[in-house]
Amino acid sequence: MVLETQNPSATSRFGLLNILGRERCESYLLFHAETALGNGFRTFLYFLALAYCFLGLSAITARFFRSMENVVKHSRMVVEIDPDTSTEVIRYEKVWNYAIADISLLAFGTSFPQISLATIDAIRNIGNLYAGGLGPGTLVGSAAFDLFPIHAVCVVVPKAGELKKISDLGVWLVELFWSFWAYIWLYIILEVWTPNAITLWEALLTVLQYGLLLTHAYAQDKRWPYLSFPFGRTERPKEWVPEEVTSCKHQPIVYEGYSENIQIGEDESRNAVDIFSIHSNVGTDPVYQKVPETDDAAECSKNNFHSEQDFNVVALWKQQFLDAIVLESLESRKLVSIHIRVARIFWELLLAPWRLLFAFVPPCRIAHGWIAFICSLLFISGIAYIVTKLTDLISCVTGINAYVIAFTALASGTSWPDLVASKIAAERQTTADSAIANITCSNSVNIYVGIGVPWLVDTAYNFFMYREPLRIENAAGLSFSLLVFFATSVGCIAVLVYRRLTLGAELGGPRIWAWVTSVYFMLLWLIFVVLSSLRVSGII
Repeated sequence: MVLETQNPSATSRFGLLNILGRERCESYLLFHAETALGNGFRTFLYFLALAYCFLGLSAITARFFRSMENVVKHSRMVVEIDPDTSTEVIRYEKVWNYAIADISLLAFGTSFPQISLATIDAIRNIGNLYAGGLGPGTLVGSAAFDLFPIHAVCVVVPKAGELKKISDLGVWLVELFWSFWAYIWLYIILEVWTPNAITLWEALLTVLQYGLLLTHAYAQDKRWPYLSFPFGRTERPKEWVPEEVTSCKHQPIVYEGYSENIQIGEDESRNAVDIFSIHSNVGTDPVYQKVPETDDAAECSKNNFHSEQDFNVVALWKQQFLDAIVLESLESRKLVSIHIRVARIFWELLLAPWRLLFAFVPPCRIAHGWIAFICSLLFISGIAYIVTKLTDLISCVTGINAYVIAFTALASGTSWPDLVASKIAAERQTTADSAIANITCSNSVNIYVGIGVPWLVDTAYNFFMYREPLRIENAAGLSFSLLVFFATSVGCIAVLVYRRLTLGAELGGPRIWAWVTSVYFMLLWLIFVVLSSLRVSGII
């Protein structure tokens, strides 16, 4: 894929061409013949390609979730001596702390499309005294999409009358504090300390605060004195695993025919790996099962361990490619009408190139899912690179400010993994912890990592090469968006608190009030988008 232009820096600057198309954009994506097409038709093609890239992000998200599930479910055997009987007691505990898994694996992974896009934008602008606005615009817009539309979806996902509340308020308050502070911090370094510029030390401090977030969340989860809020947590014992683990004798794991289908749609939602399935499905309150400490449990875990070691990697990989080219199962043909079957076949044909490409991702059973996890992130980075090129072309052809495209179309498209993750959590988990934690943690990751790392790359280069700070393009528009986001986010959190005080839960409840809350969140998002767009356009 090639993008050529008469002026390489032209497509990364705002407002070069007007929307009426009086000047022709000489940049192109694949062929120079594209420049001979009309601007309107080119815009349609590029937006179509952008939508197809977002479809690819959705497809790789399914594979990403499968790999992350294997990472999070990794357990280790712990041998202890019973003080009363002096006998060995064997138990199995999770390697990952779930609070840290939410902030690191889940939030970082679902935000990786935006992080990749911002990093690519920074690398291609390296050496310039001005940083591009594509990355920061996408990340701030993504934060607004996470907080408002995703909350709007999650609040109506539970069944009518079903209530799902945050069980560990302490951890959520830590995540919420660092999420709010991230945007306050960004405004301070943009407008107070070094207006319209970022120094090396400011960028470094931004990245380091992600480590402080992880430390504080872990301290709260473990209830460290002086570093945690005094909120109790009675719902979750210290040792717990999915209840499916105890039934492995009756439901043996078979790897020979193992298949990892990465289709998108209703079936994928049901079959997608549930990284949140740590609760019992019975009752309205969280019910956890303690890790069995019997010889049967030890034998069960031992058998599972050998199964993971003995599976045929080649057979699994081969099966992935077979799944990628198989359009529809025989059973599904018998259950649906001809019209639905045609629509499903068309949809699967549309997804076929992505499915075939992502079949190259190693099976998720290898190395507890880590190899597939990393490869999924690499594929996401590749798609993000194409997205940046398409954004440049759309801005070049239409004259629309690239910052507007970033915090609207790009932010919404790249935030799809966040939406999928939170929706699955709101559906399957008996509490609202992971669904809401993914939103607040993703917003923190957007600033500390998504903006901090690209700025650190650019500021380090400018510091050692020119001894100059990094100038921020359209800093005034970015700062205004931060103020609008902060004001609307207070309104969002206030409603969640009000729901907790009146209904007893943040998600679900009476259907009418759930929908009212959902519409309110969507209105907050529209306010953010409209005001930010008007500011960038110079109208306000």
